[in-house]
Parts: sequence; structure tokens; C-alpha cells
Amino acid sequence: MLVQQILKGKSSDGVVTLKPGASVSEAAAMLSEKRIGTVVISTDGNKADGILSERDIVRELGKRGPGCMSETVNDLMTKKLVTCAPEDSTDKVLSQMTEGRFRHMPVVDKGALIGLISLGDVVKAQLSEISMEKEALQGMIMGH
Repeated sequence: MLVQQILKGKSSDGVVTLKPGASVSEAAAMLSEKRIGTVVISTDGNKADGILSERDIVRELGKRGPGCMSETVNDLMTKKLVTCAPEDSTDKVLSQMTEGRFRHMPVVDKGALIGLISLGDVVKAQLSEISMEKEALQGMIMGH
């Protein structure tokens, strides 16, 4: 299965982004309000400059305490992004997420941010594909 097939099944509300100058506190409030685990940091809403997850925030809270909440997201975000393209396979993406130990990946097409997929999205797509293959094989075995 391809990343573009996962994106077709997701809501078309676009990717939630926040500007690099926003505070970590603002990011946490947005994550909570929208019930999401990650926000893409983008100067223009079209290019991914970084990514900030709940884990990033909690890790810093544990290290430095609540003072980090007044810092900017630019200070805490992951700047070295791993992205995927719409034509990438779910196998490739799952492998990258597993090896990199992260749960969200921006989808970029010709330099533009077009989506965000989660580890859950990829696993769900793979389970769906396995289920279809199982049904096809059962049909062949039973002569249908």
C-alpha cells in the first residue's frame, strides 16, 4: 500500500501547524484541544520546518521543569525531519518509523507539506491489506 492511499482515507482538514515563535505552552494547549499527538512547525504553513510531539514536551518537562513551557517551539522541536512522499510504500515508512523511534511523519510532495501520517495510520493500512490478502487466499482455496 502507498502513503497516498492512507492520505485519501484521512480527514481533509489539512495538517495542523504552528509558527516557530509560538510558545511550548501554546503548542501543548493546541495538542490538547485538538486531541492530537504532534504539531508540524512551519513558517508559512506550506513547508515543514520541524515537528513537536507530546513526548518532546514531556521529556523537557521531566528534565528542566515547567520553565520550558515559556520557551518557543523552535527550541524544542525536532529540526532534522524524516519525511515521506505520497508514492512511498507503507513498508518503507513503517521501517523508518520503527528504526527512528517516532510516531508521526510529514508527507511532502515537491517540497510542499501535504499531509501527516501516524504509526497508527500505517499499521491500520497494513492490517487492512493483510485482511484483503487473507480473504483472497481463502477464496482461492475454497474455489470461489
